[in-house]
Amino acid sequence: MIRTALVASALVLCLGGFALEAQAPSDMSRAQPALTGDSALEAQTSAIASQLRCPVCQGVSIQDSPSELALQMRGVVRDQLRAGRTPDQVTAYFVSKYGEWILLEPKPRGVNLLVYALPAVVVLGGLGVVFLAVRRWTKQPASGGSAGE
Repeated sequence: MIRTALVASALVLCLGGFALEAQAPSDMSRAQPALTGDSALEAQTSAIASQLRCPVCQGVSIQDSPSELALQMRGVVRDQLRAGRTPDQVTAYFVSKYGEWILLEPKPRGVNLLVYALPAVVVLGGLGVVFLAVRRWTKQPASGGSAGE
């Protein structure tokens, strides 16, 4: 009887924990200010937030991240846009705080240019090696056949 009561109590506690966990995302969405009337501001916020890396998740934008920090950062983006800043100014604000690392797609200049140029250089170099190898293979039988005659 006591054993059954303990198992039932543990089950109720576990189910209560799952219920709280299931409610957490909806609570987070309620924590955001209700700005459904201003869809242009929300669209700009989403566009900028999708370009910024989440410092917690690191491979995800703050638009897609479920972390509390990403939620706060989206709020900062929204507040700055509401205050009249341009998208470039908002992005520059985050770059000044976190460095260029915060951008999911860094601008192609300086050292970052290597990230954009290196794949093209490698492909062109590979094509050059293949061209030289094919040229060498096609010349050897022609020169080998005339030397033996």
